[in-house]
Amino acid sequence: YANGPLHLGQIAGAYLPADIFARYHRIKGNEVLMVSGSDQHGTPITIKAEQEGKKPGEVVARYHQQFLDSWQKLGISFDLFTTTGTTNHASVVQDIFLTLLDRGYLYKETVSQPFCPQCQRFLPDRYIEGTCPYCYSPGARGDQCDQCNKPLSPAELIDPHCRLCSTTPIFRDSEHFFLKLSAFSDKLFTWVEQQRNHWRPNALNLSMRYLKEGLKDRAITRDIEWGVPVPIDGYENKRIYVWFEAVIGYLSAAKEWAKLSGDEEKWRSFWQGDEVKSYYFIGKDNIPFHTL
Repeated sequence: YANGPLHLGQIAGAYLPADIFARYHRIKGNEVLMVSGSDQHGTPITIKAEQEGKKPGEVVARYHQQFLDSWQKLGISFDLFTTTGTTNHASVVQDIFLTLLDRGYLYKETVSQPFCPQCQRFLPDRYIEGTCPYCYSPGARGDQCDQCNKPLSPAELIDPHCRLCSTTPIFRDSEHFFLKLSAFSDKLFTWVEQQRNHWRPNALNLSMRYLKEGLKDRAITRDIEWGVPVPIDGYENKRIYVWFEAVIGYLSAAKEWAKLSGDEEKWRSFWQGDEVKSYYFIGKDNIPFHTL
């Protein structure tokens, strides 16, 4: 997220290993495309902006430039380090959204959402905190507990409160789009089983845990003003959930790189074909969003 400066854990855990890996394969003569970018949407950005009294765009622009400066100083060899704030990214995300909708994998549902009577706003994701109902860790968010990595819904939190003013929320109805994740359970189970020989144990075990517990359909829109717009009339005040659109960033970055290279179809050589291999260098709390 472009809401703060890089720290050593991020460099040592994700970016330096990825750079070493990419350099190794280039030396071997393999074709390599190394892309990444700043996550510019989601509640981490808007909360930081409100705390600083700035607009979200100002916050992400500042930290994105810091990231670019850091890569240059560290010698990290990205083919492209972009952002999820580009029109290219929004177009790719919205196209996938509409494709899923057309194929019956998205549906609308009216659900009860936390609303802060003091701030007069809905409280998506990090705007609401409480105690995790599974591991009883304090500070669990409205979408996930970082302690046990369990995906959550706001209604599950024990003693929930608004992160900004600590007010206990009320709940109001709001219509959202849901991804029919449960429809993919069997295929995902088979696919994850096939990764046993080359996935790291923590990625494999955590993914299998989610699958055995049963995948639940997830809301992929939010009552928030910052993010990729929902490409449906009547949903102008909602945005696509950051964890739905952020991981599409690898694809949109590849497409952006291809356009910049002068061959708009060049991205296909890194995304299609039996000999193509993809590697992701991520933090452990991001595992389920990438694997499932």
